[in-house]
Amino acid sequence: MIKLIHHAVHCGATFLNTSDTYELPVVGETIWTGANEILLGKALKGGVRQKVELAAKFGTKFTGWKRDTRGDPEYVRAACEASLKRLDVDYIDLYYLEDIDSRVPIEVTIGELKKLVEEGKIKYVGLRDASASTIRRAHAVHPVTAVQLDWTLATRDVEAEIIPTCRELGIGIVAYKFMEDFCVGDDRVVCFC
Repeated sequence: MIKLIHHAVHCGATFLNTSDTYELPVVGETIWTGANEILLGKALKGGVRQKVELAAKFGTKFTGWKRDTRGDPEYVRAACEASLKRLDVDYIDLYYLEDIDSRVPIEVTIGELKKLVEEGKIKYVGLRDASASTIRRAHAVHPVTAVQLDWTLATRDVEAEIIPTCRELGIGIVAYKFMEDFCVGDDRVVCFC
């Protein structure tokens, strides 16, 4: 995997994206230990880190297979510091809140991310799958640099409110799963949903 990442960077890749919930399967089960970030951290050695923008996500905590969304300041800080340690880097370029915690006002979560920016632990704040109103509320506390969205030929509902909001506020859009839902070719559309 490290050789693959090095090859991608050699071929011109400049944006690496990870999450503290992306994991490696171990003998038929998944271990939520941050092993993917450790692996990526090893790949970033030898000058690779200076050639890429590094994005990471947080906000979902797994205990075994139990999923918990967390946006409280203590967790925001602990998750960032754990990712920095696993990645073995001084800062993360773009740090996304992966899931919105409905128990914590977005302003509180973004307030803690703002502190991490001020401390130099992250450079930019991002959101994933946030509503237009949540994006506006977050952006009022600290500029949101990017929003990661499920935006494909099959999922165009984000074009009604979210995309216009991002454009209005000058927020970049990072699509995910853009190749998953449909593959277009040979005058036909094949669905992979």
